[in-house]
Amino acid sequence: MTTPAGSGTGFGSVCWWGLSPALDLQAESPPVDPDSQADTAHKTPELDVLLLGSVDGRHLLRTLARAALWPRRRFNFYVLENNLEAVARHMLIFSLALEEPEKMGLRERSEAFLEVWGNALLRPPVAALVRAQAERLANLVPEPDRLAEQLPWLSLRALKFRERDALEAVFRFWSGGEKGPEAFPMSRLWDSRLRHYLGSRYDARRGVSDWDLRMKLHDRGAQVIHTQEFRRWRDTGVAFELRDSSAYHVPNRTLASGRLLSHRGERVAARGYWGDIATGPFVAFGIEADDQSLLRTSNGQPVKTAGEITQHNVTELFREVAAWGRPRAAQGDKEEEPQPRTSAASARESFTVHFLALGSAQTLHHKRCYQGRFQLLYVACGMVHLLGPELGACVSPGGNLVVELARYLVDLRPEQLQAFSARVSELAREAGFAPQTGASPSETFARFCKSGDSAPSGLDPAVESEPAPGEVLACPLEVVSVPGADPAPATGSPRLSSQPQDSSAEVPAPPQEALTTESPAQNLESAPTPDPAPHP
Repeated sequence: MTTPAGSGTGFGSVCWWGLSPALDLQAESPPVDPDSQADTAHKTPELDVLLLGSVDGRHLLRTLARAALWPRRRFNFYVLENNLEAVARHMLIFSLALEEPEKMGLRERSEAFLEVWGNALLRPPVAALVRAQAERLANLVPEPDRLAEQLPWLSLRALKFRERDALEAVFRFWSGGEKGPEAFPMSRLWDSRLRHYLGSRYDARRGVSDWDLRMKLHDRGAQVIHTQEFRRWRDTGVAFELRDSSAYHVPNRTLASGRLLSHRGERVAARGYWGDIATGPFVAFGIEADDQSLLRTSNGQPVKTAGEITQHNVTELFREVAAWGRPRAAQGDKEEEPQPRTSAASARESFTVHFLALGSAQTLHHKRCYQGRFQLLYVACGMVHLLGPELGACVSPGGNLVVELARYLVDLRPEQLQAFSARVSELAREAGFAPQTGASPSETFARFCKSGDSAPSGLDPAVESEPAPGEVLACPLEVVSVPGADPAPATGSPRLSSQPQDSSAEVPAPPQEALTTESPAQNLESAPTPDPAPHP
């Protein structure tokens, strides 16, 4: 969608938070087969899930928090992202969520999570926490033995060595390897993105934010987002103001990422903020709640804001994850004594997060260990172009597919949302999936299942005669990117957000020399158009 003298591409080229509410992946996966349970009478059943573009770990945390309501299973989460900064944020978020209660209290953890996850600016104590955690993770990444000992829930074995080196460089930058605010001038970068996004409407930005909120997000089911909090986030990037506004002034380096720009005929690596400036982080935890009293209205207005609901949900999420390791017989007794100190360690041993190599979505099926392995496949809206027969071959017969739709992308018109949903259904059918029978209609997620006899080789001739996967990948992006939209280095475009990962692998952590030749602000002003990343 183009705006007067503006880009209309508020989604950006990097996604930092989810654009849909958190899911319990056990509820989305097929039930445990009794026959398989009989075969493994002395072994805990496993749930293998492949997630493409989950970006913030919300589905994983929700699944762990709700695990006590289901029969005991061991979780294997295989996560594939399109940039290493997202992998690093996953690791940081889980480190906060699984921190020992003796080291950090529940409220402190939840508040730190909200600021790191959704705020462009941090309070100094939270910034110091990020630096300390980043320094610790930077030292663990190159040492697999220490990593396995201290973070048993994490596996980086599938990453390439160069990706591990780049991941360490990301943590080094977060820990303050480059001193001074000019290393990442977040306020200036945010304002540059906003100016280019709005164009001539920049001076009326408050009216624009009110329009996008009331006429788009509210109409699409996010009525609890308050005008003041949405306007504050649009202006400053601070979504969750848990203290006085003057306390937020340290740039959140975890929102920095690299991108190749065209500058004076050359490709230059620039570090900046290339994420969302249109929707905000309120959707993931702030528009739904198990406690329905939080969604109550008075005189037609919600009594709680999305920020308050988010804080409540995240706090309860962390509380439930910490309580997951309690003895089963005592979980129903709310008056029981506090959990034993070994419960957190027990919970960490019940799941593993495996990070896959960038750009490996189209080659996973070549490895026998991934063929027909996953009971559930989750695909974010920015990774839909990767959905195809290759991924379908990795899902077991009877497995499920959940695709995030673009409902909360404010730059898309209703007809574009419908076209996107239609394209998702088409790609799912080509991958060997059929719509789930009995599934309740949803505008947020599309749900499919794989029949027992479906396989990529069993597709009809019309599908088999399609071009190679690399040629098909760009098709669904036409629904998101509107012809005539002017891509710009300051905002990116949905097309770039969904590029195959060979291009992202080029600059997961840009070389320091390239980053210091010109500041991000100079690149934003002098580089009118980024070179689109080449398809593999």
